[in-house]
Amino acid sequence: MRAMKKSAPRKQHKPRRWLGVLLKLMLAGAVALACLMVYLDAQVREKFEGKRWALPAKVYARPLELYAGLGLNPDDLRQELLQVGYREVPVVNEVGQFARNGDEFMIGRRYVQLWDGAENAARIEVAFEGNTVEDVAINGNPVELARLEPLLIGGIYTAHNEDRDLIQLKEVPPLLAQTLVAVEDRDFYHHFGISIKGISRAMLANIKAGAWVQGGSTLTQQLVKNFYLNQERTLYRKTTEVLMAILLDMHYDKNEILETYLNEVFLGQSGRRAIHGFGLAAQFYFGKHISKLEPHEIALIVGMVKGPSYYNPRRFAERALNRRNTVLMVMHEQGLLSDAQYKHYRYKTLGVTQASDYKNVEYPAFLQLVQRQLREDYNESDLTSEGLKIYTSLDPIVQRHAEIAMQNRLDQTEREYRIARDALEGAMVVAATETGEVEALIGARNPRFFGFNRALDANRPVGSLAKPAVYLAALRSQQYTLITPLDDAPVTVAGRSGTKWQPENYDKQNHGILPLYQAMATSLNQATARLGMTVGLDKVVQTFSDLGVQQELPKYPSILLGSFSLSPFEVAEMYQTLAASGFHTPLKAIRGVTTADGELLSRYGYQVEQSIDSDSAYLIQFAMQKVVSEGTGQYLLQRMPAELNLAGKTGTSDSQRDSWFAGFSGDKLAVTWVGRDDNKPMPLTGASGALRVWADTMAGLPLKPLLPLPGEGISQQWVLPLSQQLTDADCEGAQLIPFIKGSEPTEQISCHAAATEEHSGSWWQSIFGD
Repeated sequence: MRAMKKSAPRKQHKPRRWLGVLLKLMLAGAVALACLMVYLDAQVREKFEGKRWALPAKVYARPLELYAGLGLNPDDLRQELLQVGYREVPVVNEVGQFARNGDEFMIGRRYVQLWDGAENAARIEVAFEGNTVEDVAINGNPVELARLEPLLIGGIYTAHNEDRDLIQLKEVPPLLAQTLVAVEDRDFYHHFGISIKGISRAMLANIKAGAWVQGGSTLTQQLVKNFYLNQERTLYRKTTEVLMAILLDMHYDKNEILETYLNEVFLGQSGRRAIHGFGLAAQFYFGKHISKLEPHEIALIVGMVKGPSYYNPRRFAERALNRRNTVLMVMHEQGLLSDAQYKHYRYKTLGVTQASDYKNVEYPAFLQLVQRQLREDYNESDLTSEGLKIYTSLDPIVQRHAEIAMQNRLDQTEREYRIARDALEGAMVVAATETGEVEALIGARNPRFFGFNRALDANRPVGSLAKPAVYLAALRSQQYTLITPLDDAPVTVAGRSGTKWQPENYDKQNHGILPLYQAMATSLNQATARLGMTVGLDKVVQTFSDLGVQQELPKYPSILLGSFSLSPFEVAEMYQTLAASGFHTPLKAIRGVTTADGELLSRYGYQVEQSIDSDSAYLIQFAMQKVVSEGTGQYLLQRMPAELNLAGKTGTSDSQRDSWFAGFSGDKLAVTWVGRDDNKPMPLTGASGALRVWADTMAGLPLKPLLPLPGEGISQQWVLPLSQQLTDADCEGAQLIPFIKGSEPTEQISCHAAATEEHSGSWWQSIFGD
């Protein structure tokens, strides 16, 4: 009985006990939910009211400047217009279009904001005579100069590589906003962030499928998912999404939410760049501002929200067309299009720009150079988040020619010399001789490769590219002229430890006595080594420094033949001084930087310093022209007019591991390197490898001839180089050679005497014998 009395109360209090536990759990849940809501509310407010997006810096090529007399192939103009996103049409009716009629172009130029000002939308007429611009007019009026908008060549992105053009709702065609709401969330202006009907519908679909197949998300929920959360399909994430959508709708106006959505949504991929927002999508797919979109274009982009990759119009045109027409049907059903409009736009083509035409090509090697030069003035966070606009010197026409030349020539070389496929690599730097602006940069055989940049970072032995500095040091000393006889006999230099340095010529032959300029033109190692040791290593090293070589070179005899290593970019800086007649200008890639709104932040001018006297520079340029006309660079005469008077120098390192050529015209300098990443020898010299790439590149470009002007300190004389005698212009073997005044030969010889002397043997032979 006592046991029964004790058990009775427990049965009476059990429901009350469970009720208490339940109340406590509910209270704890309510507290937890309240805490979660407070936390989520803070998250929503912090990002939505702060800086919503990290906007990458956008990097632009140079604007194409058109003027009478400009050397330009009409096909290159057409290609650049297509690449910038202009449409080729029979008749130009609006901006963003161009028409070509033979050698005449009509261009509907868009408004252009540049670092140094703006160019208004206008109709530009360009007439060609062959490969030269003959006339330029704007809106029917002849002008001296017309500028086109520059090509967007890349961006400096965050880790997610997101890119967008921010827009305001007032810029968006009302039809686009109405269509988006009609297709994605018809109750957008009436619900409180979530749609109970949508959630119920999705829940039934998921139960029937036995899996998560439908989300039932509103535009607000989609924004929360993209803006705050990840793409996981879990109950916790979905719950968080719902709560944050409610909070977002509580705090902010519907139009503000819609504007944010229009800028956030993912709409495609371009290489590593993620296309976000309708503003950038309008440019990326149609090459026009969002305000200019037509109804069928609006339908396509809105339809892509459902699956940008699946409905990619460039990869899956038929699928994208069906999706677009479905959206057009919704627009018609919702009264956004009339019957006539629906029928008209339904039969329109997709009309997207070609993938290769609009902003789909990046230049990773050049972008690395831009980033390195920008870091001298800007923090990394500024470059990846402030939406800066970087205007550079890259010339897409020159870059395209260089890329094609590099790829095609390396393919051909591997076939001809039976080198393993893709074994060869290459790098190239092209710059303007006067300004030092970099016009093209190749860091790899594959120019789209984001990785090791051989143009900037591949330090390779320069070989015979060092020789112009040796000869320039001799000429600067005023102890030598271009016709000073040099001995190419074997040379031996003893080292401190008893070692001996005995360089040999490439052909293993000795070439006797020959004029200084000819020793350099034919790249003789023995003559160069003897000359450098006679002049002195101190003077040679100083000349390298004056030319722009920044590293401290060891004063070893082997540097005379280029045993030290430089990158192609460093070689270009050295040769730029030679090409600019002794004026050193650091190579630069940036012209100006502005804010996203166009306010000028930085202007990058030219830093010019004369480091080599103009008379000595004139003489070494003459010797380098002889490299092309008489020496190791003669292949260029097979490809290009002799009237260009090109100058250059071939280079081959020990065991033929590196093939170099550096050369320049009156307006362009280019340095080319060809080699192997594994540093194995090649059956190539500078003349058979890098020189061919250089020639293939430059042969397709309009170059100015190299016509350096002699200064007052230069005297031009007709001489017989071997005998160092003045003679008449019409004498056999006579050459017009420049001298620094006071260093000219003093002995005069007539044509008859010269012929008699030649018949009886040279002056050297008459004294020393054979």
